[in-house]
Amino acid sequence: MDQDLPHAPSEYQYASKEEIQQAIAELRQALPGEDTVTTDPDVLTTYGHSDNTYHPTAPHSVVVRPSSTEDVVKIVNIARKYRVPIVPYSGATSLEGHFSGLTNGDICLDMSGMDKILEIHEDDGDLICQPGVQWEVVNETLKEKGIPLFFPLDPGPGATIGGMIGTGCSGTNAVRYGTAKSEWFLNITAVLPNGKVIKTRRRARKSSAGFDLTKIFIGAEGTLGIITEATLRLAPLMPTKVAMAQFPDVGHAVSAVQEVLNSPHGPHLQCVELLDDRMMAAINAAGEVARPLPVSDTLFFKIQGDEAAIGATARAVQDTVARHGSTRFEFAQTDEEAAQLWESRKYALISTIGSEPGSRCWTTDVCVPPSRLPQLVHETKRDLAENGLRSTIVGHVGDGNFHALILFKDDKELQTVSDAVHRLVHRAIRLDGTCTGEHGVGVGKKEYLVDELGENTVELMKTIKKAIDPLNILNPGKVSDRQLRD
Repeated sequence: MDQDLPHAPSEYQYASKEEIQQAIAELRQALPGEDTVTTDPDVLTTYGHSDNTYHPTAPHSVVVRPSSTEDVVKIVNIARKYRVPIVPYSGATSLEGHFSGLTNGDICLDMSGMDKILEIHEDDGDLICQPGVQWEVVNETLKEKGIPLFFPLDPGPGATIGGMIGTGCSGTNAVRYGTAKSEWFLNITAVLPNGKVIKTRRRARKSSAGFDLTKIFIGAEGTLGIITEATLRLAPLMPTKVAMAQFPDVGHAVSAVQEVLNSPHGPHLQCVELLDDRMMAAINAAGEVARPLPVSDTLFFKIQGDEAAIGATARAVQDTVARHGSTRFEFAQTDEEAAQLWESRKYALISTIGSEPGSRCWTTDVCVPPSRLPQLVHETKRDLAENGLRSTIVGHVGDGNFHALILFKDDKELQTVSDAVHRLVHRAIRLDGTCTGEHGVGVGKKEYLVDELGENTVELMKTIKKAIDPLNILNPGKVSDRQLRD
């Protein structure tokens, strides 16, 4: 894997060190206030680094904290004047180096302070918010107000709306509700690299008016514009129960999933999650759950609907998994039992990290057509075992999304992990899959885009980027940059 430090492509002329200092001085004038503009070395290092990623990083030159769209316009105009790159930052939960600092200096634009829910339209089933709002806060706010709606996209804890748009996120609910690209974002307001403010469309549920500009920004990782507001479509809350099925191996577990999803009861499934035997062992060892479960390859199901629909779906799931060799089935009858059963899925990542004191954890994801998932899981587990790597596996198996959480203790093992991730990605692409189902590209996976999409498709992405951001000042070096030799 490419281990060069992040830097802006050399074909562009960026600010000198002296010009960066001039830009910082102008930023302090334009955005007065304590800690609005900071060059504290410890802060710069913290903002350029993530414990969740092992891709190369560098400190930022300055961190700027806007509070409005107008503030962002001022920052972008100053950045353009001096040609200082801007690296957006918010929840800091991303895994592929999306907010890594650049070696030649940059402005880290911390959007986490723009965290207000501006309007809630219960009758229309949507709300308008700023990009620094965390998705959990959105749902907590709706619950506190007694509004029977929720925002169904559920990536990692702490993820913010702006970052979720940037990476094209999804989560455990994707099997029922889809991803960020499924029109859960009705529109966005963004500041373009030229300082102009655009709103991609009105608040209507659907529109045939021209290009779908909202989608252009979803998955662009801040390379095309800085998002300052978004309208989120909400879904009705529905009664939900949890079921669990255990199997003698991963192949039997995954083979049952598509039969369940393609049955008449499939629409009542909100989540279908796979935790392999090593993951179940790690969860038990971590002691985070109230009730340890047998160590076996396990599927967890969330079932939605009225009481009759949930009961019928649970029976259908039980019958199906039994035909595929299930050794244990459990259906949580009450909300309390459901919450307790779902604990194992909830604590998967933290349990893996805590299963080996002193170890670190590389988390990666790929996605393949669901029918190819058994082959992917089998080959990957064999590869990891043959290379002596300790790993756990969790997957959103309803949509073919596969996560490997690989532990390591030193730089030698880190290289072994990096090589294994490289093989995993190419394995997924050979199976007609993708290098990332929901984590995004960043710097960690941009080397795979040509293999996955082809040179012409990546060239089109670069053409769009150059048209919108000719100076290449928005998050340069991320996504498609440097994929093709110009």
